[in-house]
Amino acid sequence: MDSTPARSHARLDSFVDRYAARTAGMTASEIRALFAVASRPEVVSLAGGMPNITGLPLDVVGHAINDLVLQHGPVAMQYGSGQGVPELREQIAEVMRLEGIEAHPDDVVVTVGSQQAVDLVTRIFCDPGDVVICEAPSYVGALGVFRAYQAEVVHAEMDAHGLVPEALEQAIAATKRAGRRIKFLYTIPNFHNPAGVTMSLERRSRVLEICRREGVLVLEDNPYGLLGFDQEPLRAMRADDADNVIYLGSFSKTFAPGFRVGWALAPHPVREKLVLAQESATLCPPQFSQMAISAYLSAHDWQGQIKQFREMYRERRDAMVSALDDLMPAGCRWNVPDGGFYVWLTLPPGIDAKAMLPRAVTARVAYVPGTAFFADGYGSGAMRLSFCYPTPERIREGVRRLAGVLEDEIELRATFGASLEHEISERGLAAGYDAPGTDVN
Repeated sequence: MDSTPARSHARLDSFVDRYAARTAGMTASEIRALFAVASRPEVVSLAGGMPNITGLPLDVVGHAINDLVLQHGPVAMQYGSGQGVPELREQIAEVMRLEGIEAHPDDVVVTVGSQQAVDLVTRIFCDPGDVVICEAPSYVGALGVFRAYQAEVVHAEMDAHGLVPEALEQAIAATKRAGRRIKFLYTIPNFHNPAGVTMSLERRSRVLEICRREGVLVLEDNPYGLLGFDQEPLRAMRADDADNVIYLGSFSKTFAPGFRVGWALAPHPVREKLVLAQESATLCPPQFSQMAISAYLSAHDWQGQIKQFREMYRERRDAMVSALDDLMPAGCRWNVPDGGFYVWLTLPPGIDAKAMLPRAVTARVAYVPGTAFFADGYGSGAMRLSFCYPTPERIREGVRRLAGVLEDEIELRATFGASLEHEISERGLAAGYDAPGTDVN
């Protein structure tokens, strides 16, 4: 008699045969896996993109919330509209006007952060096997959404000026030749996550023209647009094409992420579908969070507060770039971002950021390997460094530790040579992807 235990008894998950097929695309991101380690106080985390909210006037926020509870508590703590609080939608229209967008509040749908907005747009547009075109690299949270809905990601090359229009045309043509349906282009034009670059105004016009001509919707994700260091906000793509662009915004970077309030601005027919999708997911976005942000916007100089954030993040950017200039070994390249939270670092040939990460954590520094930001296996020769949260002193110390780990890796490669070779297709930004960057060192 066979005494081998049944296979089902050895399974860690007894429900594995019952899940929907789309759950196969639900995997933990490399950033999520880093959180437990990166949050340890002895580790300098250059990994997570947590906004630094220490500059917020907590007394003003506290008074606004106190008044909200005392004066409007029964409304604030009740169910609300699936589209969002009308007053906040009016204020969101004012915020977007800073980027040249003229929009009616009725076309704004409030969401639980802009991450939910990406989810809702994907839900109403994408069937399994549909294609979403994304920059290479692209935001890990969006890639996770597309994967969860069984959409296929096709990457298009970036450079120092953002998405390359010719690469977009090639990606569209190749996808159509293969008989596949393109549902939209997902782009982060301002201070890109993770690449840190900004799409030029000339390229924005060309990208919009290409997408109109080819019948491709544009999903413009813009959480960092008001956080430029040395210039006024750039004109949004949505400002020049109200009919073919869905615009996503968020208060997570310009106020506080804990309230989880973002929004989508969409053409009227799409807005209706977004509201229905929102109601099926959450009934309504949290009324209390919306009213708290609305009270803050009404009672405080929020534009002056954003200016303070810009100055703080510029100081941290400068600290990181200075440390990279002083400490990084030869062969490393990086961009100097004009805003936002991130620097994209390309490593010397043959160095694998993902394989090196455990040794970096042992040296008490964390980053995100470039592989997190590609859907097709690339990125191992690059990493994203975040400068938004640590102090300038901690940033320099983190770069010092990272440089030491890199020097050890380079020495090992020089010593053992061919035994450490990686296939060129495994290297980050190789085989067709150029490293995006500005002022590359």
